[in-house]
Amino acid sequence: MKHIFCTTFVLLLCVGYVQAAEVPFIELKGHTAWVNFVVFTPDGKKVITASQDDTVRIWDVESGQELKKLAVAAFSLRSDGFSPDRKKMATAGGSPTTGDGITTARIRDVESGDVLRTFSKREGWIGNPIFSPDGKKIVTSDWDDAVRIWDTESGKELQRLKVPDISTYSGAFSPDGTKIITIHDDSTTRIWDIGSGKALRTLAVHPEDVHTVSFSPDGTKVLTASEVPVEGRRSVRFAGSVRIWDTESGKELHKFTEQSEGIENASFSPDGKKVVTITGFNVRIWDTESGKELQTLVVKEEDLIVFSPDGTKIVTAGADHIATIWDAETGKELQRLQGDPNSRADVGGYFISLVSYDPKVSSVAFSPDGKKIVTASNDGSVRIYDLSAMENP
Repeated sequence: MKHIFCTTFVLLLCVGYVQAAEVPFIELKGHTAWVNFVVFTPDGKKVITASQDDTVRIWDVESGQELKKLAVAAFSLRSDGFSPDRKKMATAGGSPTTGDGITTARIRDVESGDVLRTFSKREGWIGNPIFSPDGKKIVTSDWDDAVRIWDTESGKELQRLKVPDISTYSGAFSPDGTKIITIHDDSTTRIWDIGSGKALRTLAVHPEDVHTVSFSPDGTKVLTASEVPVEGRRSVRFAGSVRIWDTESGKELHKFTEQSEGIENASFSPDGKKVVTITGFNVRIWDTESGKELQTLVVKEEDLIVFSPDGTKIVTAGADHIATIWDAETGKELQRLQGDPNSRADVGGYFISLVSYDPKVSSVAFSPDGKKIVTASNDGSVRIYDLSAMENP
């Protein structure tokens, strides 16, 4: 009898723990393949998703109802391909019906899907169309190793940024929209003046390959994340480093970390006072002024990191459809959001459909007020979590 009582008591404790830890969510049902990314509209009332089922869908946050479904090829759109007000999206891709090798970049209306402007039509590849912070310009990277800046209203090409004999890739706009930073295949990044089209600074990261660049929120610093292959006895691994640079002088201010693992992701906090990096099994939070490591968070094969709008929380996400919320000051784990761990990716008719994928969160975002989190996964699932349950258990 004592054994039964104890077992029941333990079960009750376990049930109570699960109930207390549970965060209510709404599931957005409709996608049939890997969801590439998810973003909130600025008012926080809608969510936009893009999937490898070649649809972009708009959802109501409160009800989870699908409001609109647009036929848009997944490969042609990125999360930063939306205008700041989320009313327009920039896409780039070839036409499967013509097969003529022509790639066209377009601006579409998000609500209707109508093409508002065709601003580039070329042979070869056009990639990564990104809106400027004011929504008045778009930058693209092209097959001929040039980065082009376009006027969104007229469709006119404003600048062509190119370094002779060096491949040039699209990077990121400065917060005020006057500069852009580009990545090059000679292990450098360059800061350009958009008005004149001149390169202002060259940041050398030899011998590493840069894969992530961003400006600090105030535009005074630049963050680069890079990797270099290291040959072992039986395999090749990647060592990664993250650097902070002064925008005006191009001087390296800090080299935050050099690790035996490649850097999966890195970003500034909203106030620019911290940098967070992720390697797959460790998330580190760094002070941007001193270069000191503030916190280390142990995670499981995660490659997504996002700060909350107020910078007090961090969400990490990746393997097993798990997203974890952390306190950015203390490094304490606050909440674990668990999707269906047994669900596997179904990528439909996409070109990688013959490959089996483990469960994974593919995109995560905070709402503008920080009270909700949306996760999207490679099994097509999308969930909106209400974080108010954490504040009022």
